[in-house]
Amino acid sequence: MKIHLSWRLWLRLCLVIIAVVLLLVRLAPLRRSKPPAERPITDLARTSPLNQPGDGVPPPEAYEVYSGIYRTPSPDPLAFAETSITDIPQVDGSCLKPSTPEEQEMADAFVAANRKSHRWEQKFSIAQGYRLLPRAEVNQAQSCLATHGRDGAACEAYKQLRYVRFLGVPGFDSTQTHALVSVIKSCGGFCGNGGIFAVEKTGDIWQRSSTTDFTRNCSWMY
Repeated sequence: MKIHLSWRLWLRLCLVIIAVVLLLVRLAPLRRSKPPAERPITDLARTSPLNQPGDGVPPPEAYEVYSGIYRTPSPDPLAFAETSITDIPQVDGSCLKPSTPEEQEMADAFVAANRKSHRWEQKFSIAQGYRLLPRAEVNQAQSCLATHGRDGAACEAYKQLRYVRFLGVPGFDSTQTHALVSVIKSCGGFCGNGGIFAVEKTGDIWQRSSTTDFTRNCSWMY
C-alpha cells in the first residue's frame, strides 16, 4: 500500500523539520554553558595580615583622636595596652564597605597604618587619667580579669579594672578631618567586644561620626 503525500504536506513537513533543527542549534550552547564560578572570598589574614611585629610609634594626631574620644569620663578606669592591635572582621571579605573616595582613603590608610604594631606612649590628654600597660602587664591584667582576681596578691594592682583596651592606629583621609579608629575591650579570656568606627574633627575636637554602611558590620562581641 502506497501513501501519496501532496506537495503542500511535504512543504509543511520540511518547514517543521527546519524549525526543530534551528531550535536545537540555539539551545545547544545553553545546555553546555555552566554558571559562572563564585568569586572566592580572600582571606585577609593571609593576604594582608595586620599587627605584624614593629617598634614604631603612632603619629601625634593619633593621640589627639583618642584623647577626643575619651574626653567624657568613663565609668571604669582606663587601661590601654602599650602595643597597638586591631582586627577587621571578614564579613564578605571585609566588614569595611567604602562607598565614597573619602571612605576608601580612610580604609586604605587604616590598613596601611596597622600592618605593623606600634608602641603607644604617655601622650594622651585624658582628664580622668589612664594607665598604659606593657605586654607583660597586659597578660597579667587579662588573667586577673578572667579569674575575677582569684590570685589576690598578683591581681591587687588590677582589681579596679573592668577592661584592657587595645587601640588601633587611626587611618585618616587626605584632609586629616575624618578617620577610622579601632577599640577592642578585653575582659579576659573569651570575654570582650570591639569595633571599628569613623570619627570626625569638629573644630579642635574629635568625636564619633554617625554609623553608616561603611562600618555598620564592624562591631563584634565575644
